[in-house]
Amino acid sequence: MSSPWIAALRSVALIVPDVEASTRFYIDTWHLTVAARSETSVYLRATGDAHHVLSLHPGDSVALRDVTFTARSADALQEIAHATVAAGGRIDTSPGAIDEPGGGVGVTLRDPMGRVFRVVHGDQRHSDAYVTDDSPIRLAHVVLNSHDVAATQHFFEQALGFRLSDRTRIMAFMNCNNDHHSVAIGDTDNDALNHIAFLMPDLESVMRGGGRMRDAGYVIEWGPGRHGPGNNAFNYFVGPDGVVIEYTAEVQQIDDSYQAGGPDDWKWPPGRIDQWGISQIPGTSLKDAQRAVQFQPEITK
Repeated sequence: MSSPWIAALRSVALIVPDVEASTRFYIDTWHLTVAARSETSVYLRATGDAHHVLSLHPGDSVALRDVTFTARSADALQEIAHATVAAGGRIDTSPGAIDEPGGGVGVTLRDPMGRVFRVVHGDQRHSDAYVTDDSPIRLAHVVLNSHDVAATQHFFEQALGFRLSDRTRIMAFMNCNNDHHSVAIGDTDNDALNHIAFLMPDLESVMRGGGRMRDAGYVIEWGPGRHGPGNNAFNYFVGPDGVVIEYTAEVQQIDDSYQAGGPDDWKWPPGRIDQWGISQIPGTSLKDAQRAVQFQPEITK
């Protein structure tokens, strides 16, 4: 079930109005740490070996700058560049050196709807990776809304080598490694960032993280619960910039023997939208936030 070109989801880059305020939240409350700083931006790591999992960049309003994946090899970058064009996308920067903390070589591309993705190889890795209670290890997945799920799914399959792991009535789950999904595509009327999920060491950490967020004034918008596709436990929150963020754990591991399910395989009884059925159905505050953060508009010259 793995992509021939993409090894993993690495990081998400956000545009935020107050980089320092956002940084304090992600350090003090969300439990990331600073990996690097540039003159204007901050790069935050989890406890795993990825150089950073989140970067914060200044701007007038909140937006999603790009999503970055790790390539399986340097040669894969050129393969992805060719496949992107063939799939109807375009290349913003050809494979070459990356001039930002973490380094490596990479390619920047846009899908046919203008969403920006980067694929990197040979970027710096932390030699002091560790696991500790209540702190994220890495990104688990990113969910992107799409007004045309079939077209977005086709692009991920053709340009990046992802495969469909499951399809529900409202979401297509896309796989690139042994994680059930690293990307999911929400079937909606917009192309916003739905949410970013951070992998925690265990269920206990998901629950303690929920308590820590509540102590800091952030209500649990959805959870605790356990999803169907992916079988992962979750707590959802709306962060200080209006970005929906998730603590998750126990993501299902799959291989080539896994059979993708369809909408008929993922139906819940009335009033229930996860396996446990103990959480309230998400309210309007979460749903509104899941459609509010768009990709940064392209700057035309």
